[in-house]
Order: sequence, then C-alpha cells, then structure tokens
Amino acid sequence: METFSIRDLRERTGELVRNAEAGHLSLVAKHGHPLFVAVPLDEHLLEGGVAVALACHLFSERVVSLAKAARLAGLSNEAFIERLGAIGIPAVDYDASEIDGEIDLLSN
Repeated sequence: METFSIRDLRERTGELVRNAEAGHLSLVAKHGHPLFVAVPLDEHLLEGGVAVALACHLFSERVVSLAKAARLAGLSNEAFIERLGAIGIPAVDYDASEIDGEIDLLSN
C-alpha cells in the first residue's frame, strides 16, 4: 500500500488513479498522520462492501492475519475463508519447503 501526502494529491494524482486502476489501496496522510484510504471501486467492493473488500485486500497483501481480516470484515473465520475462495485469494500460502516439512510430519 503506497502512502500519499496531501501535497502528493496535487502533484501525483495520476499515480494515485493508476494505483486504483491496478487494484491497489493507497493511504493518504496529512502531516504524517493517516487521513483516509483510497479504495479501488471493483466488483468485490460492490458485492461485499467496503469492510470485506478492505479485509480481503489487506489479507492478500499480508498486512493482517486471517483472523484479523475476518474480524475487520465482520465475518467468522470460516465465512471469511469462503469469501476469499470465491474471489480467488488463497487462505493458506505455504512455500514449497514448508509443504515438504508438513508432509514429512504427517508421514511419521
């Protein structure tokens, strides 16, 4: 998530718009304090609302944990996992070495 200052809004509006078109959230701050979040308008936002769309995005960017994202969305963990699956975001993201370790543990 990129941060823009109030001055940046005047000087870098095009960049803020391009970020939104690419599906990225942007934080706008005034004197170093967060003021608001620019959230791209897409089908996920329209279907689930701002809280769910924001939670899904923050989770997919690894800013918050699954449990925190579910709380932000106002959903149970199970319902949030289902929502992630419906929009194609994996709820679990292991790298290959972690998967091999889990398989080894289960094989013993």
